[in-house]
Amino acid sequence: MSACDACLRRTWLVARLAGWIELARHEGKRLPEVLALSDDDLLAAVAPSEVARIARQLERLDAEELRGAYEIAGLSAVCRHEDDYPEALRDDRAGPPVVSWSGALPTGPAIAVVGTRQASPDGLEVARSLGRGLAASGVTVVSGMALGVDSAAHEGALQAGGPTVAVLAGGADIAYPRSKRTLHGRIRSGGAVLSEAPPGFVPRRWCFPARNRIIAGLASATIVVQAAIRSGSLITAELAMDLGRDVGAVPGSPLDWRSAGANALLRDGATVVRDAVDALDLALGVGHGLGTEAEARTAGLDPALRTLLRKVGEGRTTIDALALTPAEADAALVGLTELELLGLVRRGSDGTYQATA
Repeated sequence: MSACDACLRRTWLVARLAGWIELARHEGKRLPEVLALSDDDLLAAVAPSEVARIARQLERLDAEELRGAYEIAGLSAVCRHEDDYPEALRDDRAGPPVVSWSGALPTGPAIAVVGTRQASPDGLEVARSLGRGLAASGVTVVSGMALGVDSAAHEGALQAGGPTVAVLAGGADIAYPRSKRTLHGRIRSGGAVLSEAPPGFVPRRWCFPARNRIIAGLASATIVVQAAIRSGSLITAELAMDLGRDVGAVPGSPLDWRSAGANALLRDGATVVRDAVDALDLALGVGHGLGTEAEARTAGLDPALRTLLRKVGEGRTTIDALALTPAEADAALVGLTELELLGLVRRGSDGTYQATA
């Protein structure tokens, strides 16, 4: 826990002013400009009638108590004055003064995969596939753990056993939404859950677009899978462009409202992302990714599972075709179940298996 007193107090102040910042946003004040203000200017801009009272509260704060709250919540924290602060966030003048996280914060290349909460089944599968392919190749998958595309991308990364970071609008110690408590725990075990908010903080509406600037900042590129015309995912893409980051999008049907925003990004020059290979090209440079989508999706797969998947792809689609003995049949069934959970095979109604990779 190495965050300095001034940055801890700033984090407390932003959380204390959360309601006033929400009002300021409704009055037309731009969030990045508000968050870039100094402490005194922020107070004067969003809560002019409360300046004296909140300034006194700020002055009386005990920085050691603030540090203790992070430790009690099991969070690591660092401020922007420290060498361990994520370098990618230094590009944003309105970047968070403190970031806290639970888990192990990965290093190396990172790509954000974001999209609508109301994703189609195809959109969810694309997000999982991108998450698997990126994470299997060592690229950190960054997203917001929201319903729909975000959670699917995290799940894909976890399935591949690769790195993933969930950026939350509230405290990193609290799963949001609550329905994602299990995923929150899995990410804490296999990656990191990160936030600029103090522990225990319950987010206001403005905290979600604020969270999006961290998602965009941590990643070298942002990929939008599905997004409506008015979508928080498009805010993330816009923030990424403002930071000079690459933006990609998955093309969708012009008749599907969920793809209208992603298609608009493509019209305006975003990179077309069809599969994990395209995503890896965006992350690592053209020619540095894996050769085919199947290779991207199965990178890092256990050799026995890879062999089983190859056999299914060659047309051996039943247990009888895959095994000669009862022991082999049991092993094949266990392997096929694991491949099905990874989304690499699909079991038909007739009991046969088909490769999806």
